[in-house]
Amino acid sequence: MDLENQKRIKEFAEEHGEENLVIVLGGAEAEASGLAAETVTNGDPTFAGPLAGVQLGLRVYHVLEPEVKNEIDEDVYEEQVSMMEMVLEVDEIVEEVKTYREKYCKFN
Repeated sequence: MDLENQKRIKEFAEEHGEENLVIVLGGAEAEASGLAAETVTNGDPTFAGPLAGVQLGLRVYHVLEPEVKNEIDEDVYEEQVSMMEMVLEVDEIVEEVKTYREKYCKFN
């Protein structure tokens, strides 16, 4: 997760409260999605960004997870996301994000 997005998420958490945020990721690889999930839950593991050492414990999901998919208008999902489902390792990505959510999320 780039430094600018870390900064925005930290500011939103301070402004709106950590319990009021849900992060939806869209990364194409499990490792990258897991790194982003770890960053918004347990802090930046690279210790390079604004979330270094900051354990926000935010709810984090990938757009391919059923919990998110079920909340999106079917036509919009079909147009914007469904192609990803056909070419990505969906189960691997979902499991990676879920691992960090279950381990570090404060608001389950």
